[in-house]
Amino acid sequence: MNKSKIMKRNSLTIIFLVLVISLPGLAQNKPDYSKIDIMLIRGDFKRVIDTCSQILAVDTLNSEIYYKLGLAYQNLLSDDKSFDCFLKSATISPDNNIYNFTVAKSYFTKGKTTRAEPILLKLCAIDSMNWSYAYYLTAIFMQKEKYDESIKIYNRFYKQDSINYVYMDKIGFASLRKGDYDKAIDMFSSSLALNPKNLNAIKNLAYLYSRSSRIDTAIQLLTRGIAIDPTDMDLFARRAALNYSINYSKRALNDYLKILSSGDSSVLYLKRAGIGYSNNLQPKEAIQYLIMAHNKDSTDTEILSFLARNYQKKNDLKNSADCYRKIIQLYKPIAVQLGMTYILLGEILKSDDQNVDAINAYLKSQEFRSDNSVCMTIANIYDEKLKDYTKAIHYYELFLSNEKKSALKSDPEYIESIRKRLESLKKLKQQAK
Repeated sequence: MNKSKIMKRNSLTIIFLVLVISLPGLAQNKPDYSKIDIMLIRGDFKRVIDTCSQILAVDTLNSEIYYKLGLAYQNLLSDDKSFDCFLKSATISPDNNIYNFTVAKSYFTKGKTTRAEPILLKLCAIDSMNWSYAYYLTAIFMQKEKYDESIKIYNRFYKQDSINYVYMDKIGFASLRKGDYDKAIDMFSSSLALNPKNLNAIKNLAYLYSRSSRIDTAIQLLTRGIAIDPTDMDLFARRAALNYSINYSKRALNDYLKILSSGDSSVLYLKRAGIGYSNNLQPKEAIQYLIMAHNKDSTDTEILSFLARNYQKKNDLKNSADCYRKIIQLYKPIAVQLGMTYILLGEILKSDDQNVDAINAYLKSQEFRSDNSVCMTIANIYDEKLKDYTKAIHYYELFLSNEKKSALKSDPEYIESIRKRLESLKKLKQQAK
């Protein structure tokens, strides 16, 4: 074999060896970030941040590292930093569904549903049977009152799994919000048949039955729910409210006492417990709870009214009178405002030449506030607009009479002009006879 052939064969051998050696390197071209994943699992988030930051310093377009860095920040509750990382990862790799979904969830959590919606729509179009995507998209639809769109998506999953009560609950609630109570009742009833301990279905069915004037059925359902979970105070609150609405005071009282004993001292529960004792002719107990309610809300006139009545039942007339005085003081600003509103209404009606209605509004205002100028306004309407001189005379005289008693005196020339007009009207009235 000549020398040139030997050299050519050696060259081919070298090239082959280089390829053999380099192929594993080519196969391992994708970096191994499993150590970072282990750090995340172990909760070593600060180390993850340091490691990812070092990689990004030389590889600024690494979407996977941005994503892992976002997870670390998220676990350290640095929401803004984590979102920035997720957004960069999705921007660099726009076809990665994991990154896009994470961005959509972040927008949703921030309340930016307008930005989350198009991302979720795109994801659902790619994978229409991904419940995670559908869950967030329908949540946005429900917020925007797009109930039909939500139901359409829920039905897609329900047809695939017709014994899944979660989908039934979703369709039922969307139907409830839509106002289709029959459909909602049907779905929640089916859900409850599959899962007799489904408290969500029980609560919604009870609400639907109460709205359909089937109060007794609603109460029975809530009682069933309480037997399933006697620690759920929401069930007691719902049943108490229904019993209270139909004047079953004793039953409502027992539920409100149960809620209060759990540590919830809301003013509504204290108030209704007091009213329950009051209706049960137990003024001492009623006063105890009504005082606690009043201490939490001193502006509630209903509480004060029941307190006054129960003090009176105990012959504590001083405290009863004090309660009524407090009610009067609370109503005073409302009365003044109401009186002023009637005057403003009268001005509008007078401008629209609805003079009789204007007079009625002015007169109504005087039930709430005393204003002598209103007498003059009414007199002017009877005099100039309606030509009813008898009533005009009456209100001119009433104005002058009130003027004598008033501490604030009008301009003497103005008073004199009214007297002259009054005398003129009396003469006209006399001549008409």
